[in-house]
Amino acid sequence: MTKILIVEDEESIRKFIRVNLEIEEYEVCEAGSGEDALEIAKTFNPDIVLLDIMLPGIDGYQVCEALRRYEKTMGIIMLTAKNQDIDKIHGLEVGSDDYMSKPFNPKELVLRIKSLERRLIVPTDDKDKEVISSSVFKLDKKARKFYKNQEEIILTPTEYQVILLFLENQKKAISRDEILDNVWGEDFIGDSKIVDVNIRRLRSKIEEDSSRPEFIKTVWGVGYIWEV
Repeated sequence: MTKILIVEDEESIRKFIRVNLEIEEYEVCEAGSGEDALEIAKTFNPDIVLLDIMLPGIDGYQVCEALRRYEKTMGIIMLTAKNQDIDKIHGLEVGSDDYMSKPFNPKELVLRIKSLERRLIVPTDDKDKEVISSSVFKLDKKARKFYKNQEEIILTPTEYQVILLFLENQKKAISRDEILDNVWGEDFIGDSKIVDVNIRRLRSKIEEDSSRPEFIKTVWGVGYIWEV
């Protein structure tokens, strides 16, 4: 059973989300502040965190960064009443996998959670190569770990799936829509800008100079390509 932690300071919203998630048979826990969320996460060990940005005390961005420091494979969806792109992009840049603007339809939230769940699942019967190599990089599919020059690069679940897609399609231009369909799922109804933000975040982790990428290159009018 997938475990979900709801971090939201408004009790009515927390309860509303909880009821809808329990209908879908998720195991749910709640936190009313960022500080509480960090303490609860240590014992509850959630698979997915629904994280409001505007919280008393430390805000959602700080909570997201703190969670990412000690739990790299957790899925994080940020909830925000702000509609400005800069707020959504900042949430992705600090490590969230997705975002939703409030108010939202609970059915849409469940779809986003299911999309994220697919990125968290480790295949147990993958008969393809367990290790993919490319230049100075190595992806261990069984351990879900990514290395550059034998040094591990920590990836979020979404970043891992993007890298996997690139390495399985080296030297092939992949459109933003293809990336969305393969990583976020064909039923994803969010903004395609989420692809560009994740690419930018990946470049900052793997490129010597992210403004002049050697590996994840832009194909203008199409999308991106992994060059060796």
